[in-house]
Amino acid sequence: MDKPLSHRTALVTGGSGSIGGAIARALAGAGADIAVSYVGFKEGADTIVSEALDLGVKAVAVHLDQRDPASVETCVGEVIAGLGGLDILINNAGWNKGIPFPDLDGLDVDTWDRILETNLRGPFLLARAAATALGKNGNGHIVNISSAGGIAPGSSSIAYSASKAGLNHLTRCLAVAMAPDVAVNCIAPGLVEGTRMANRLPEASAQGARRTAVLGKVGQLDDIARQVIAFCASESVTGQTIVIDGGMPTAMR
Repeated sequence: MDKPLSHRTALVTGGSGSIGGAIARALAGAGADIAVSYVGFKEGADTIVSEALDLGVKAVAVHLDQRDPASVETCVGEVIAGLGGLDILINNAGWNKGIPFPDLDGLDVDTWDRILETNLRGPFLLARAAATALGKNGNGHIVNISSAGGIAPGSSSIAYSASKAGLNHLTRCLAVAMAPDVAVNCIAPGLVEGTRMANRLPEASAQGARRTAVLGKVGQLDDIARQVIAFCASESVTGQTIVIDGGMPTAMR
């Protein structure tokens, strides 16, 4: 079986969740040693680690609160020590809260700050902390997991859309800043059924996604995971954001 990422090491933030877990399994299946971060759901991270170990790769679970710069530095250090290096960073961890766009008063300052600190500042802090290790072998990769809500104005909240729009552009900025030793790309899923993020979407937004996806289905976990592998195995792709949402016309750019 082809193992395109053999002898590579990867950190998947939020790897205890649905999307992060699918990505971590795919990376392990492609031969990469993996670290799975969690903030509260350690049992989920331990399950992914156990599955990865069964595939014959090294795997560890690490605690990470990416709103805390000290936690970011500690996490990256533990991953490098535990896996012997770091070649791939998957910035998947995020947070949202369902607040309809017209409810401006409902989007309080604390919620805004938590969303922006988690979804935008956190990935920057992780990229900065991991930059030296990622660039060491001249073939590092970062894949940011964004959202179609960062392209078109529709998601769980204005703050979430703004954070993901920022992450899309952070991808491009880091692609320039970290070249030529690190490629930085982005995946922007739309609605992905059954995930915690999807469960926090206002029902009107979820129904709109299901209704307008031209393929008759919304984003699929396996497609997201496969695209991560494709980015991490590539040698000449950087600064790109690909939408995986079943073909919602509002996110076709």
